[in-house]
Amino acid sequence: MRTLAPGLQAHLDSGVTTLCHCWKLETRAGEVMGFTDHDRDLSFDSTDFEAQAGFTATEIESSLGLAIDNLEASGALTSERLNEQRLLAGDFDNAAVEVWLVNWQEVSRRTLLRKGNLGEITRNKTGFSAELRGLAHVLNQPKGRIYQHGCDAVVGDSRCGVNLDLPGFSVDAMVVSSEESRRIAVSGADGFAEGFFARGTAEFLAGPNAGRISEIKFHRSNPVVAIELWQPAMAIPQPGDVVRLRAGCDKQFATCKAKFGNGVNFRGFPHIPGDDFILSYARRGEDGNDGGSRN
Repeated sequence: MRTLAPGLQAHLDSGVTTLCHCWKLETRAGEVMGFTDHDRDLSFDSTDFEAQAGFTATEIESSLGLAIDNLEASGALTSERLNEQRLLAGDFDNAAVEVWLVNWQEVSRRTLLRKGNLGEITRNKTGFSAELRGLAHVLNQPKGRIYQHGCDAVVGDSRCGVNLDLPGFSVDAMVVSSEESRRIAVSGADGFAEGFFARGTAEFLAGPNAGRISEIKFHRSNPVVAIELWQPAMAIPQPGDVVRLRAGCDKQFATCKAKFGNGVNFRGFPHIPGDDFILSYARRGEDGNDGGSRN
């Protein structure tokens, strides 16, 4: 049972209420923004809550135990900060969310209804629908390391140790042409083997996507250097835009050793037995049945 502050409880007990909902979003990049279903802007806790976003929400349900409490918020794309391009670029993926019940006549009388993160977001021509996941969803995520052949580090991070900004691992290229917002042809990246930048990143240094980093799906070098991104860029890259391409890794030990010279930091287990070994059995006359190591 939720205990409300005396002022808000007295307001509810009065029988005539002036209540609204406010949503506070904080993106992974640290950007904070607020929205409300009231008809005018509100402000508290150093956050402005914009009324023009047109938010509505489903019923909020809470339960005991570790079940994940979800609700859904819908809205029209009328805010300059909350638009289709930013949703498509993933700016709000897993953003932290607070849902407040507020007396809009006296915003100091409010209570926090829910904290969680944005889940699945769907879009259409007139608006969007966003799933708000309760804090218990974190308990449903894999934690710790997994014994597997492939490396579980992100190439270039502190566990990997490779400096991707060193010559030979990255290059600043210029966009020559683009097909939609995922496929671009670039100049200045010749001399790298085909697939060298696959699974790497493309950081836009100039143009409408400046400051954004996208993962690379494919890298082809014949007849021109062509890059395909996993997710569409927020805006279609334009000829002349500068993009920094960084090497990718397929998480295999041979690649880590030969391509990066970083075998000592490999974070996988390339010598663990596979399914064939687990299901195999000894047979008369077969070589290797001497009790020794398989490696």
